[in-house]
Amino acid sequence: MRTPESSYDRRRLRQFLSGEARVDGVSRRAMLRLLAAAGVAGAAPVALGGPAGAATGAAPGIVKPVPEELFTLRGTNAETRFAALAGAGYHTPNDRFFVRNHTSTPVLSAEDWTLTVHGDGLTRERRAEFSLADLKRLPSVSHSAFVECAGNGRGFFGSQQGETVSGTAWTLGAIGVARWRGVRLADVLRRAGLSRRAVDVMPRGLDADYVTAEGVDLGRVRRPLPLSKALDDVLLAYEMNGAPLPPDHGHPVRVLVPSWIGIASVKWVGDIEVSAEPLYSPWNTDFYRLFGHGYPQEGSAPLTRQTVKSAWELDAGANLAAGVGHRLTGRSWSGGGGVVRVDVSTDGGASWRPARLHDAPRRDGWVRWSTHWRPTAPGPYTLLARATDRTGRTQPDATAHNTQGYLFDAVVRHPVNAV
Repeated sequence: MRTPESSYDRRRLRQFLSGEARVDGVSRRAMLRLLAAAGVAGAAPVALGGPAGAATGAAPGIVKPVPEELFTLRGTNAETRFAALAGAGYHTPNDRFFVRNHTSTPVLSAEDWTLTVHGDGLTRERRAEFSLADLKRLPSVSHSAFVECAGNGRGFFGSQQGETVSGTAWTLGAIGVARWRGVRLADVLRRAGLSRRAVDVMPRGLDADYVTAEGVDLGRVRRPLPLSKALDDVLLAYEMNGAPLPPDHGHPVRVLVPSWIGIASVKWVGDIEVSAEPLYSPWNTDFYRLFGHGYPQEGSAPLTRQTVKSAWELDAGANLAAGVGHRLTGRSWSGGGGVVRVDVSTDGGASWRPARLHDAPRRDGWVRWSTHWRPTAPGPYTLLARATDRTGRTQPDATAHNTQGYLFDAVVRHPVNAV
């Protein structure tokens, strides 16, 4: 039986604060200092610091081309322009898939790559190694799923709600849906000799160590998963849309945790610790939690599932001919289940009508939709799209504020001009 995610993470936080859980690679003193900075001890939150040793240039730390017609650059990250997805099909093409890096993209050799699975949650010698060829000899699985940054939509806390938050000011383009192919993490763990004592599984990336603005070296990106989740639907993916993973998206192998926030889907995975005791890392203690007014002093449970969102496939401020009919398109998605309804407004919310859905509701995916609109006169207009998922969750008018700007799910006000 699957452990409820929120209760699992709250229990882990209590265990960490009481000294029962281990924070891998970071001293307890440094960890408590970071937690205090993030709000657990009531102090003001801090933003993620700049990356250590990131490349410089037009697209720092990113390997693939990021032309302005496809992307908006945000530091070491590249946000997909939703207008570039119009007519692109269900899956996001690899060349248009957003890039989220904590440091910079490493260029790794598939032939030299090895995955090490280790820890006291294993039986036998407590260590096993797998090459890419070893993984490809296991039964393969293909799964279409989105990967979405927890901060997707963060910029609207400021531009739409007038609130200050820290972190990269994404609009809605920090998401992409791909057809991933790989092996079940469960199969790899069992091959490695999974023990009944195991409770947590923590993948770690091969990108450079992350150093905060305060000078604390947090090591490589890593985030634990409950064993129940690791044995459920998590993949070790080596293909993306029918091709080997590109460097920016985790080559040669990445973790895919469907419907969870993107940080859980660790790229460039190099080792996986299987632990018989609770694990913590900075990426589910001081980062990727909700802090601020309305949340407990110690913060919310570590974030897991994504929220429901909608985006129009045209640029904000786009010019459309007045008195002419237009077919407008967009996409909606939810970490809680498939989207079953999308309502749209072309008059700033004064009236609503259902959009036409072009895909069946899909767990872990999105639906494409369209609506027809004929602006009657020149001038500014505000487009709105509001999705409802299978659980009955509908996008609200506003998102409750949190200091690090995670999980924005409000209806976005999309300005256009009729000319």
